[in-house]
Amino acid sequence: MSCEVCQLKELEVEHFEIREVLRCILHTILFHRALGLVRPKDIDLELLEITYVQCGDAELERKIDEKIDQFIDRVEKHPNKKNQICLSFYEVKNKQATWFTNKVERLYWEQWYINLNVAQQPKGHMGKSHSSKVVVDPGDTTAEARSARRAALENSLRDVLFQIIKFVNEKKDHVPPIPNFEGISFPYEITISSSSDSAFGMDMFKRMLQTGHPTMLS
Repeated sequence: MSCEVCQLKELEVEHFEIREVLRCILHTILFHRALGLVRPKDIDLELLEITYVQCGDAELERKIDEKIDQFIDRVEKHPNKKNQICLSFYEVKNKQATWFTNKVERLYWEQWYINLNVAQQPKGHMGKSHSSKVVVDPGDTTAEARSARRAALENSLRDVLFQIIKFVNEKKDHVPPIPNFEGISFPYEITISSSSDSAFGMDMFKRMLQTGHPTMLS
Protein backbone atom coordinates (compact mmCIF):
# COMPACT_ATOMS: atom_id res chain seq x y z
CA MET A 1 0.00 0.00 0.00
CA SER A 2 1.03 3.59 -0.56
CA CYS A 3 0.29 6.92 1.09
CA GLU A 4 -2.80 8.37 -0.55
CA VAL A 5 -2.86 12.17 -0.90
CA CYS A 6 -5.93 14.34 -1.40
CA GLN A 7 -5.49 17.97 -2.42
CA LEU A 8 -8.77 19.68 -1.59
CA LYS A 9 -10.11 22.48 -3.73
CA GLU A 10 -8.74 25.89 -2.75
CA LEU A 11 -11.22 28.15 -0.97
CA GLU A 12 -11.32 31.95 -1.04
CA VAL A 13 -12.23 33.08 2.47
CA GLU A 14 -12.36 36.21 4.56
CA HIS A 15 -10.50 36.33 7.87
CA PHE A 16 -13.68 36.03 9.94
CA GLU A 17 -14.71 32.85 8.05
CA ILE A 18 -11.55 30.84 8.75
CA ARG A 19 -12.68 29.16 11.96
CA GLU A 20 -16.03 27.88 10.69
CA VAL A 21 -14.61 26.67 7.38
CA LEU A 22 -11.69 24.80 8.94
CA ARG A 23 -13.86 23.26 11.64
CA CYS A 24 -16.25 22.01 8.98
CA ILE A 25 -13.54 20.44 6.81
CA LEU A 26 -11.35 18.94 9.54
CA HIS A 27 -14.27 17.45 11.47
CA THR A 28 -15.76 16.03 8.26
CA ILE A 29 -12.51 14.22 7.36
CA LEU A 30 -12.00 12.90 10.89
CA PHE A 31 -15.61 11.73 11.15
CA HIS A 32 -15.27 9.71 7.95
CA ARG A 33 -11.99 8.18 9.17
CA ALA A 34 -13.32 7.43 12.67
CA LEU A 35 -14.25 3.84 11.93
CA GLY A 36 -14.85 3.04 15.59
CA LEU A 37 -17.74 3.92 17.87
CA VAL A 38 -18.58 7.65 17.90
CA ARG A 39 -21.46 9.86 19.04
CA PRO A 40 -22.37 11.79 15.86
CA LYS A 41 -23.33 15.41 16.41
CA ASP A 42 -24.85 17.59 13.68
CA ILE A 43 -23.42 21.11 13.49
CA ASP A 44 -25.06 23.95 11.55
CA LEU A 45 -22.70 26.64 10.28
CA GLU A 46 -23.66 30.13 11.41
CA LEU A 47 -22.36 31.86 8.29
CA LEU A 48 -23.41 29.37 5.62
CA GLU A 49 -26.36 27.08 4.97
CA ILE A 50 -24.32 23.93 5.55
CA THR A 51 -24.58 21.16 8.15
CA TYR A 52 -21.73 18.78 8.93
CA VAL A 53 -21.12 16.00 11.47
CA GLN A 54 -18.67 15.89 14.36
CA CYS A 55 -17.61 12.79 16.28
CA GLY A 56 -18.91 14.11 19.59
CA ASP A 57 -15.41 13.98 21.10
CA ALA A 58 -14.59 16.98 23.33
CA GLU A 59 -10.83 16.32 23.24
CA LEU A 60 -10.84 16.17 19.44
CA GLU A 61 -12.75 19.47 19.29
CA ARG A 62 -10.18 21.06 21.61
CA LYS A 63 -7.24 19.86 19.50
CA ILE A 64 -8.81 21.09 16.27
CA ASP A 65 -9.59 24.51 17.75
CA GLU A 66 -6.02 24.71 19.02
CA LYS A 67 -4.66 24.11 15.53
CA ILE A 68 -7.10 26.60 14.03
CA ASP A 69 -5.83 29.22 16.49
CA GLN A 70 -2.29 28.51 15.28
CA PHE A 71 -3.43 28.80 11.68
CA ILE A 72 -5.10 32.17 12.34
CA ASP A 73 -1.92 33.41 14.05
CA ARG A 74 0.08 32.44 10.97
CA VAL A 75 -2.36 34.20 8.65
CA GLU A 76 -2.06 37.38 10.69
CA LYS A 77 1.74 37.22 10.78
CA HIS A 78 2.09 36.31 7.09
CA PRO A 79 -0.64 38.11 5.12
CA ASN A 80 -0.88 37.86 1.33
CA LYS A 81 0.13 34.19 1.37
CA LYS A 82 -1.89 31.14 0.47
CA ASN A 83 -2.11 28.96 3.55
CA GLN A 84 -2.44 25.24 3.94
CA ILE A 85 -3.27 22.70 6.64
CA CYS A 86 -2.24 19.08 6.28
CA LEU A 87 -4.15 16.38 8.16
CA SER A 88 -2.17 13.14 8.16
CA PHE A 89 -3.10 9.66 9.33
CA TYR A 90 -0.36 7.21 10.25
CA GLU A 91 0.54 3.94 11.92
CA VAL A 92 3.09 3.70 14.71
CA LYS A 93 5.79 1.09 14.29
CA ASN A 94 8.52 0.18 16.75
CA LYS A 95 12.01 -0.14 15.32
CA GLN A 96 15.51 -0.48 16.67
CA ALA A 97 16.89 2.84 17.90
CA THR A 98 19.88 4.42 16.14
CA TRP A 99 22.10 7.43 16.80
CA PHE A 100 19.71 9.69 14.88
CA THR A 101 16.26 8.36 15.69
CA ASN A 102 14.45 6.65 18.51
CA LYS A 103 12.56 3.39 18.08
CA VAL A 104 9.19 4.95 17.14
CA GLU A 105 8.45 5.29 13.44
CA ARG A 106 5.40 6.84 11.83
CA LEU A 107 4.09 5.20 8.68
CA TYR A 108 1.89 7.75 6.91
CA TRP A 109 -0.92 6.17 4.90
CA GLU A 110 -3.14 9.17 4.10
CA GLN A 111 -2.71 12.95 3.87
CA TRP A 112 -5.30 15.68 3.29
CA TYR A 113 -4.26 19.16 2.16
CA ILE A 114 -6.73 21.95 2.96
CA ASN A 115 -5.95 25.05 0.92
CA LEU A 116 -7.18 28.51 1.90
CA ASN A 117 -6.58 31.82 0.19
CA VAL A 118 -7.37 34.35 2.92
CA ALA A 119 -8.29 37.88 1.86
CA GLN A 120 -6.29 40.51 3.70
CA GLN A 121 -8.30 42.37 6.35
CA PRO A 122 -7.78 45.84 7.81
CA LYS A 123 -5.59 45.65 10.91
CA GLY A 124 -8.37 46.97 13.08
CA HIS A 125 -10.35 43.78 12.48
CA MET A 126 -7.56 41.30 13.06
CA GLY A 127 -7.91 38.74 15.81
CA LYS A 128 -11.69 38.57 15.85
CA SER A 129 -11.72 35.02 14.50
CA HIS A 130 -10.14 33.81 17.77
CA SER A 131 -13.52 34.09 19.44
CA SER A 132 -15.61 30.94 19.66
CA LYS A 133 -18.48 33.00 18.28
CA VAL A 134 -18.70 33.87 14.61
CA VAL A 135 -18.14 37.53 13.80
CA VAL A 136 -20.17 39.18 11.07
CA ASP A 137 -18.20 40.68 8.20
CA PRO A 138 -17.20 44.20 9.28
CA GLY A 139 -16.37 45.33 5.74
CA ASP A 140 -18.01 48.20 3.93
CA THR A 141 -18.93 46.27 0.80
CA THR A 142 -22.50 46.33 -0.41
CA ALA A 143 -25.02 43.78 0.81
CA GLU A 144 -25.41 42.46 -2.74
CA ALA A 145 -21.68 41.89 -3.13
CA ARG A 146 -21.43 40.20 0.28
CA SER A 147 -24.35 37.93 -0.58
CA ALA A 148 -22.80 36.91 -3.90
CA ARG A 149 -19.43 36.20 -2.34
CA ARG A 150 -21.04 34.22 0.50
CA ALA A 151 -22.99 32.12 -2.00
CA ALA A 152 -19.80 31.40 -3.94
CA LEU A 153 -18.02 30.26 -0.76
CA GLU A 154 -20.96 28.08 0.22
CA ASN A 155 -20.92 26.36 -3.17
CA SER A 156 -17.15 25.88 -3.01
CA LEU A 157 -17.29 24.46 0.50
CA ARG A 158 -20.01 22.04 -0.59
CA ASP A 159 -17.71 20.95 -3.43
CA VAL A 160 -14.96 20.28 -0.88
CA LEU A 161 -17.29 18.20 1.30
CA PHE A 162 -18.38 16.16 -1.71
CA GLN A 163 -14.70 15.76 -2.65
CA ILE A 164 -14.02 14.34 0.82
CA ILE A 165 -16.94 11.90 0.62
CA LYS A 166 -15.95 10.78 -2.88
CA PHE A 167 -12.35 10.20 -1.79
CA VAL A 168 -13.21 8.10 1.29
CA ASN A 169 -15.69 6.03 -0.70
CA GLU A 170 -13.25 5.32 -3.52
CA LYS A 171 -9.96 5.03 -1.62
CA LYS A 172 -10.22 2.12 0.80
CA ASP A 173 -7.51 -0.39 -0.02
CA HIS A 174 -4.74 1.63 1.67
CA VAL A 175 -6.55 1.90 5.03
CA PRO A 176 -4.75 -0.27 7.61
CA PRO A 177 -6.49 -2.56 10.12
CA ILE A 178 -8.38 -0.61 12.75
CA PRO A 179 -6.21 -0.41 15.91
CA ASN A 180 -8.92 1.12 18.08
CA PHE A 181 -12.67 0.61 17.94
CA GLU A 182 -13.41 3.57 20.23
CA GLY A 183 -13.84 7.00 18.65
CA ILE A 184 -10.97 8.20 16.43
CA SER A 185 -9.58 4.94 15.11
CA PHE A 186 -6.18 6.04 13.80
CA PRO A 187 -3.36 8.28 15.06
CA TYR A 188 -3.31 11.62 13.24
CA GLU A 189 -1.46 14.93 13.16
CA ILE A 190 -2.30 18.39 11.86
CA THR A 191 0.46 20.58 10.42
CA ILE A 192 0.31 24.13 9.09
CA SER A 193 2.23 25.74 6.24
CA SER A 194 2.01 28.63 3.83
CA SER A 195 3.32 29.10 0.30
CA SER A 196 7.08 29.70 0.09
CA ASP A 197 7.41 28.84 3.76
CA SER A 198 10.69 27.05 4.47
CA ALA A 199 9.83 26.84 8.17
CA PHE A 200 7.33 24.10 7.37
CA GLY A 201 10.12 21.99 5.94
CA MET A 202 12.21 22.55 9.05
CA ASP A 203 9.28 21.49 11.23
CA MET A 204 8.98 18.27 9.24
CA PHE A 205 12.73 17.66 9.64
CA LYS A 206 12.50 18.17 13.42
CA ARG A 207 9.64 15.68 13.66
CA MET A 208 11.68 13.18 11.64
CA LEU A 209 14.50 13.43 14.18
CA GLN A 210 12.08 13.07 17.09
CA THR A 211 9.88 10.26 15.80
CA GLY A 212 11.84 8.65 13.00
CA HIS A 213 11.50 9.24 9.27
CA PRO A 214 7.86 9.69 8.13
CA THR A 215 8.06 6.55 6.06
CA MET A 216 5.34 5.96 3.48
CA LEU A 217 3.73 2.55 3.49
CA SER A 218 4.98 0.39 0.68
